[in-house]
Amino acid sequence: MGAKDIKFVVLAATLLFAVVIGFIVYFVILYRNRQLKNKQEQDEREAAFQQELLKTQIEIQEQTLEYISKEIHDNITQVLSFVKLSLASVGNTVDDNKKAKINESRELIAQSITDLRDLSKSLSFEHIATVGLVKTIEMEVEKINKSGLLKVSLLTEGQIYSLGEQRELVLFRIYQEAINNALKYANAKHFKINLHYRADLFNLTLEDDGAGFSPDLLNNKSGSGLRNMENRAALIGGKAVIDSVPGMGCRIHVSLNPFKQFYADGGPHPNSLS
Repeated sequence: MGAKDIKFVVLAATLLFAVVIGFIVYFVILYRNRQLKNKQEQDEREAAFQQELLKTQIEIQEQTLEYISKEIHDNITQVLSFVKLSLASVGNTVDDNKKAKINESRELIAQSITDLRDLSKSLSFEHIATVGLVKTIEMEVEKINKSGLLKVSLLTEGQIYSLGEQRELVLFRIYQEAINNALKYANAKHFKINLHYRADLFNLTLEDDGAGFSPDLLNNKSGSGLRNMENRAALIGGKAVIDSVPGMGCRIHVSLNPFKQFYADGGPHPNSLS
């Protein structure tokens, strides 16, 4: 075998080796890409499942709250109204001392009826959908300030517009969760609410001056209410950022694009809870 033949064999072997290596690399890359694609599809399915699960949970919660709201309005307040009328009729047949006590009881019942009706409205999706987010929060602020439990301030900036029934309901539930935490856990004295309307962005900021908490709480079971705020915000295409330091209060900032069609990407339609 001559030198040319040897060179040809070496060149052919080299080319063959290069082709084999090329095929091996190609199939390795193809296999890896398929693995990545399968992982991505699996993650997307898991995310879609979690989104649907969260949507179902919220729908069940809202249906339960709507049922409770109607029960309070249709049954409990009517029973109390009947008791109030009965006391009025009894009051005309007793002496002045007992009549004064009966009148005092009637006033307490009347206040209870008012409080229960306010509670019924705050639980009702129909009420929030009718009067809107700003008006509903204004009514809540007035009620809390009258109670003296907490000093609440409300600031609205920009031109107010509707965010859609679903979004406004979810934002109101986030507000309720925040105010409940401020009263029940943080022992706050002041609570600030800011609604900022812009053409391309809506921001809801909730701040209290309470005890605050460690950021680690968000990863604990006891922080489920805080995580629920984040999940609710994500469900309507928004983002909730929760900042807190022990002894420095808590700040919750929710932002969203008011005109993003969030339900087109698998989220709930704005009327899905009606």
